[in-house]
Amino acid sequence: MDISSDDNENKPVRLSEISLNYTFSDYNERLTFLDRISEEIIFHFKMISKNWGLFEFSALGVAVLAIILGSWDIGIGELNSGGNYNRVGTKGILFLDDLSLMLTLLSIIAWFGFAVQLFIRFPIMRENVVYMFLGMFIIQVGYLGAHLNAPEFPSNLQIAQLGPVILSNLIFTFLTIFVVHRAVVETRDVHVLERHYHPDPRVVQTAWKDHSLKLWSIGLGLWMILVNVFSWSGAHSISTRPVSAEDSVFQFPWLYLICSIISVFLLIHIIWYPQFMLGAAGDRIQSTRAREVSGELNIASKENIQGMCPICKEDTPVIQHPSGKITINCVQFKCEGTGAPGTICQDCDMTLPTRIECGNCKSNTTITSHFDRQDAW
Repeated sequence: MDISSDDNENKPVRLSEISLNYTFSDYNERLTFLDRISEEIIFHFKMISKNWGLFEFSALGVAVLAIILGSWDIGIGELNSGGNYNRVGTKGILFLDDLSLMLTLLSIIAWFGFAVQLFIRFPIMRENVVYMFLGMFIIQVGYLGAHLNAPEFPSNLQIAQLGPVILSNLIFTFLTIFVVHRAVVETRDVHVLERHYHPDPRVVQTAWKDHSLKLWSIGLGLWMILVNVFSWSGAHSISTRPVSAEDSVFQFPWLYLICSIISVFLLIHIIWYPQFMLGAAGDRIQSTRAREVSGELNIASKENIQGMCPICKEDTPVIQHPSGKITINCVQFKCEGTGAPGTICQDCDMTLPTRIECGNCKSNTTITSHFDRQDAW
């Protein structure tokens, strides 16, 4: 009894195996997408509870520590008082209170340690980690620029004041959506087509469901929103200089703190999930175009590939299309029909074979072995 229970716990869970006790589609067919999202939420939490360990939670702890050290002066009064607004740049840093300078340096060190942990733990996402950190930095610079001439931004907003925010968000959107998101999605597509091909379309459909990125994409969008919120909050909390007797800088920027911690959790999840789903092959995640430029993808693969016998290299009546789909000519029954291996020929109603005998060397091999498969991973 105990052994059976342990086997069930150790058995890998797939997204396609998740079932819901309550479904929105029972009330309205158009709410089916909510069922898919609910299934992915359950699956993601199951995988986090099962696969996240000391490394992931220590990385989260280091990031939270970096946020607190950088946003709270722990009774020193440097942030609360507004500091000396007449000293700026390196000149201002040199006149910081010793303890404030120490907290600043510790925060920088903690952020550096967090980035190093992500690099070590998630090797196939290293390039994308750089893009995401760069995007966060650009957004924060944009909101600082917006507060330079408008300390109460967005109060009494003028269109010209939105310039830095709009420009930084355009760059941020490009890096996040058109670089990171596109690279992960296109690599997932190639992975499923190459490694999960099967003559039974139902098996392929299950593979697509197992590799769904709907919730991951939603998490990426939510992370982008939170980055904007905590960047505005951080810039807004230090923008008023000098500080009046009635007003003061936030003694504890709760909005910045809460949004930053949630965004860090989402960042780790966004980096972790592609590594968890696709990382066994140990290669970088890249868009199709980037893979072509780097020479990791054969451009000729956009054309049909003629099958060859793996033994004697003689051409065989099987073809692989650019989508990864394989079709076979129904030469076995002397008709002109074609179709996927294992399906029914539309001309003679016979089942197309999944193995084929070479007319030259008479070897009998699986159809998938007739292609020199160039893995994207």
